[in-house]
Amino acid sequence: MFDLIVIVRVPETDDIAPVADALARMRPLCLTEDGCVSWEAYQSEGDPGRFVLVERWASRTHWEAHDSGDAIQKIYLQEIMPRIEREVHPSSPVGGAR
Repeated sequence: MFDLIVIVRVPETDDIAPVADALARMRPLCLTEDGCVSWEAYQSEGDPGRFVLVERWASRTHWEAHDSGDAIQKIYLQEIMPRIEREVHPSSPVGGAR
């Protein structure tokens, strides 16, 4: 398994709703991709301009192939990336649990 956490910050208030909408539209596309085990986007209740993406892929190779899919090419790169700052963290569960 390959787990990834992406921390997203939307600096401009007017961009929060479009980013949330775009992330919601990405989810069903990601879930149909080969090797996607789970893909969730969370929005902070205390800071609506913060989102956390929690992704689980069958392998790093599957995650890398995800870059060429419609979710990334048609939504993430075009609609989300110009509006955000982000941190990308390949991650492992604490205690080795999977």
